[in-house]
Amino acid sequence: MEAWPILREELDLLPGPKRADGQPTWIVHDPMRNRFVSLDWPSFEILQRWSYANAQMIAKSVSAETTLAITSEDVVEFAKFLTDNQLIEPEPIKGSKSFADRLQKMRGSKLKWLMHNYLFIRVPLWNPDAWLERNAKWAEAFYTHQFRIATLIAFVVALFQISKQWDVFVASFVDTLTLSGFLSYGIALVAIKFIHELGHAFTAKRMGCRIPAIGVAFLVMFPMAYTDTNETWRVTSHHKRVQIVSAGIIIELSIAVWATIAWVFLPDGALRSAMFFLGTTSWIATVIINASPFLRFDGYFIASDALDMPNLHERSFALARWKLRELLFALGEPKPEHFSIAKERLLILFAWLTWLYRFIVFLGIAVLVYEFFFKALGVILFVVELLWFIAIPVWKEVRQWHERWPRIKQTARSRRLALLMVVMVVVLFLPWPSRIHSSGVLKPAQTWEVSAAQPGILVHQLPMDGTLFEEGALLVTLDSPELQAREAGAQARLASLTWQSATAGLATAESRAQMQSLREQMATLQAELDKVHAEMAFLSPKAPFKGVLRDVDPDLGLGQWLGQRERIGVLIQSDGVVVQTYLDEEAIKRISVGDTAIFVADGRDSKVLSLQVQHIDADASRELPDGILAAQNGGHIHARPQNGKLVPEQAIYRVRLVPEQGQEVDLTRVLRGDVVIRGNWQSPVWPFVRNIAAVLVREFSF
Repeated sequence: MEAWPILREELDLLPGPKRADGQPTWIVHDPMRNRFVSLDWPSFEILQRWSYANAQMIAKSVSAETTLAITSEDVVEFAKFLTDNQLIEPEPIKGSKSFADRLQKMRGSKLKWLMHNYLFIRVPLWNPDAWLERNAKWAEAFYTHQFRIATLIAFVVALFQISKQWDVFVASFVDTLTLSGFLSYGIALVAIKFIHELGHAFTAKRMGCRIPAIGVAFLVMFPMAYTDTNETWRVTSHHKRVQIVSAGIIIELSIAVWATIAWVFLPDGALRSAMFFLGTTSWIATVIINASPFLRFDGYFIASDALDMPNLHERSFALARWKLRELLFALGEPKPEHFSIAKERLLILFAWLTWLYRFIVFLGIAVLVYEFFFKALGVILFVVELLWFIAIPVWKEVRQWHERWPRIKQTARSRRLALLMVVMVVVLFLPWPSRIHSSGVLKPAQTWEVSAAQPGILVHQLPMDGTLFEEGALLVTLDSPELQAREAGAQARLASLTWQSATAGLATAESRAQMQSLREQMATLQAELDKVHAEMAFLSPKAPFKGVLRDVDPDLGLGQWLGQRERIGVLIQSDGVVVQTYLDEEAIKRISVGDTAIFVADGRDSKVLSLQVQHIDADASRELPDGILAAQNGGHIHARPQNGKLVPEQAIYRVRLVPEQGQEVDLTRVLRGDVVIRGNWQSPVWPFVRNIAAVLVREFSF
């Protein structure tokens, strides 16, 4: 039979606070380690009879003398609890070995020790207990009712004054968003956090607690101040414990109020700027960091004491994990703890919100760690953060599911869940026909602007708007007096030179040289005449394709003079239309030439066309020629004006689609509408997988 464990003699047993249900508690103080262990009523009754040195006798005595029902197994379990918390005297022979084994168990593996000391480490810097004792009288003024009233009045005045100077306040904040401003915020934050810890320390000292250390703790190498307030376990009043925990937040908010009121009334200068930094830093740091109950900062301990729930996170997490298993598998397991329905729902919601909050925070910390270190170490630490804070907790819960697998697979809800998971896998991971939606423009396949290539006079009446022209048909005829004069002059000079050439003799060397000069002049004049004829041909433009003449100016008439490049109308191809759209890089990967699509024009009289992808540009478009497709005009492309052009915000590629054969389209104007292209088959999650892989390859390449 094993020897009965002996309690350590130096332990102190203190009365603890009552629980919410009225049950008394006691606290065991270990002065060697300055640790406090809470005991409930059954544990206290067992501890009172520990000298019986027999589990059955202790259980029988407790059951007979109290209303509790205690078994010998409960006593043995309590003995194990005392041993695990190092409250038992070690055996003389096995003492050193048992302590070493316990220490090794607490530390875990070397990897676990390294991880813990990398993720969280405390460095005590100062033992303030004697200093706090000497200066406690100076701090008493901040605990008076008069100070609280004055701070409340200052808060109201500050709000009123800031509302009147809101533009100045915002401008001051914007002006601080510089390198020197961030440095000032950093200095203000260090000062405020030191005062924050003094608030905890002075308040705990007023409650009779000893403060052995103030120092700095590193959470993932991010420094933050801390105060050792372990002795607050001695305080039995919940109200007083809440005062100690909330003292830091209260003093930071007080600093914010008084610094803001000082900023309101001080003249411009260094002191006013300092007050601005103190005022803004105090309440921002308090709201974002200390007041949050989702991490083990002041907000968590305030909530824990206010609800009278020590280990709030662990207990709510256990309840939330139980609820999750019941929702998923309906195992019918007993609850970890019993609360009222409202409190149970509150704790479960709190746990789920904490998990979500921590996921976001730890993911952000992982990104910061990656960014602040050189790339190789940053990648390692990034992976460590994700594994330690996210992957390992998830894996532990999955292991719990694995242990319960024989029961899980027997429940009807589990089978329904499995069926749902199969459906989700099919829906998310199997390829499905994809649809690419965008806006597009339906327009003629070809358009040609009819204009005056040379200044001239209309010698024939213009055709009516809507006139159909066959390919090669004459569209309009102009006459240019200047070109006619140039033609007549060139022809007259050419005729004169031709006559001189015909009458010139070749008998002498001088005659042959004169003949050569005449021929060169004739060639020059012939070239000039050809040029005039070419320019005159532009005065009679012909249709390059079969089309309809549109937008003819009704004010143009016979004999009217037209300037150079003056627009006459536009020839629109009558037997061909195209739809043009632009897609981003992700969408382009999902389509190919020959894919089918539809076009639905905007408006009540909407045209619906069946299309086929004819061409996809290989290069991205640097500008958006069709402003009608810009988002500001109702399209789908985000573009910004730049130098008179619309420049896309991201890379886009032009796609040209043509109607399928057998469709007649009578198009009189450009139409915008919706384009839906039937793209390649693809699983819904594949774009996310591809993007994640691209980011990992880009970031993890050295």
